[in-house]
Amino acid sequence: MGKIYTALGLMSGTSMDGVDASIIKSDGNREYSIKMDRYFEYGDELRQKLINIRAKVLVADDLKAYSDEIKSLEREITLFHANAVNEILETSKIEVDFLGFHGQTIFHDPKKKITKQLGDGNMLSQLTKKLVVYDFRQNDLENDGQGAPLAPIYHNLLAKTFKEKGKIKLPIIILNIGGIANITSINENYKMTSMDIGPGNCLIDKWIISNSDKNFDNNGDIARSGKIDKFVLKQAIDNFFYNDSSKKKSLDTNDFDISFAKSLSLEDGAATITELTSDIISKKLSDKDIYVCGGGRKNKFLIDSIQNKIKNKISKIDNLGIDGSYIESQAFGYLAIRSYLGLPISFPETTGCKKPCTGGVTAKNY
Repeated sequence: MGKIYTALGLMSGTSMDGVDASIIKSDGNREYSIKMDRYFEYGDELRQKLINIRAKVLVADDLKAYSDEIKSLEREITLFHANAVNEILETSKIEVDFLGFHGQTIFHDPKKKITKQLGDGNMLSQLTKKLVVYDFRQNDLENDGQGAPLAPIYHNLLAKTFKEKGKIKLPIIILNIGGIANITSINENYKMTSMDIGPGNCLIDKWIISNSDKNFDNNGDIARSGKIDKFVLKQAIDNFFYNDSSKKKSLDTNDFDISFAKSLSLEDGAATITELTSDIISKKLSDKDIYVCGGGRKNKFLIDSIQNKIKNKISKIDNLGIDGSYIESQAFGYLAIRSYLGLPISFPETTGCKKPCTGGVTAKNY
């Protein structure tokens, strides 16, 4: 067993609702333990600013066109993270070696090898007096990878642990439903493959935000009360599977839009968009036990809809004794340790990179 490091992982996903924070202890290999999970919600004003900038930045040139706005928002996001970190360090009294700082993605284009996560690693290091590992995706892009998904190596570690404890039988699929849905398939020899498979919460959330005073469809109750428009649904499914999005290994929320549902009521639109999401996800799930994590696992209507379309059983990963809301923040703590040790964080089977490669930039500014 190598030296055990303590890392605080910080993750804000494409739902743009707040920051998940987890403290994890690990040797960057087989040993790990989770010490703390916490959630820090963005205020309405900050969330709206993030939604607005993501809607503006549709191509790489927009990063330059809106550079002043981006720089200002990056500072605000970094301050938000710094306040969260300092509160955690003060209240938990856990000595942390470094921070795994994902930042907030506003643009991702693997073809052009450009990805932009709002978050200033040097500023965060200065404000927290901690070593910061950030910019996790760029090195993978430089090695011809898609820059995502990066959590699979942590999913693999979880699978080994659960298997050794007799909690699961391999093979399994870990289905993460955040803004985007992705899967990690792990076989009996712990060989993993991974990919983004379609929209997760992004279309449902966008519809609810655009047509009501809510930010998401709690439990899928709004969708459950509506009626699926089968004509609109069929067109949307056909459009997805005939355009480039269905062929991409890595997806961005800008790969999808909700305009196809514009003629529908709030409830019918939610039902139809949830059914579209469920249809796309279910087509990529093979005949293995599925453990679901991420915010989308709380949408019971969506999970029931996926379950109705497949034979194999879907279970919440929480049933294995881990909080399914914090898998990605734990993962970025683990990735920070691996990055610090120069170990690979992405692989040909996960992101499509040429060879296993490490990633992340280290900042020490205190």
